[in-house]
Amino acid sequence: MHKHLKTYFIVFWLIIFLSGCDSLFPTPIAKILQNPRKYEGKQVTVSGRVVESFGLVVVRYFVVKDDTGEITVVTERSLPRKGEQIKVTGRVEEAFSIGDQQLIVIKEEQEKK
Repeated sequence: MHKHLKTYFIVFWLIIFLSGCDSLFPTPIAKILQNPRKYEGKQVTVSGRVVESFGLVVVRYFVVKDDTGEITVVTERSLPRKGEQIKVTGRVEEAFSIGDQQLIVIKEEQEKK
């Protein structure tokens, strides 16, 4: 009985630890796009291939695509190359909404120095 109690205790704490580690495991892009209200303002990590990038003086963004979909990432850093595999962490935001169309983006967070 004592052995099982120790095993349950370890499993319990492992579950608690992993549930708080969303930024360690990439979120599928489709999950964010299918339920943006759930992710609004929350930090997520996505991983995928850069399929497009665009930069002007006032705005820089790139599009990341994984096996489930693609999402726009707004950044202040230098832009990644098209085709580059990348892992990005940032906050989910609604850039704009017109009628039933909305643009959901990830605002990349700067690494703290």
